[in-house]
Amino acid sequence: MLALIKNINLGLAFFLELALLASFGYWGFTTNWGTIARFGLGLGIPVLVAIIWGCFEAPRANWPLPEPWHLLLKLALFGLGVVALFVAGRRELSITFAVIFIINTILAYVWAQ
Repeated sequence: MLALIKNINLGLAFFLELALLASFGYWGFTTNWGTIARFGLGLGIPVLVAIIWGCFEAPRANWPLPEPWHLLLKLALFGLGVVALFVAGRRELSITFAVIFIINTILAYVWAQ
């Protein structure tokens, strides 16, 4: 049973990473900076975050960071994602996103995932 819960936690981590990209995209597309800026931010920021994640945070990252830098970068990226949702007017969603991320991250570190 515990193995199933651990696998669910790993799957949830993947969906949280996708939600992180979506949060930046949502923020970018809802800014009031004009059409070109909205498209630039809505597409560019998620791509930039995906590149950073792939280089430093992903399980098969080219340049994996040692602890505590790995955790600090992860907290910074997800913290910015929460702020992006909050600033975009999705306050309840940002709080929910933050709580699920915190629980998922604590369980991942307790279970050494």
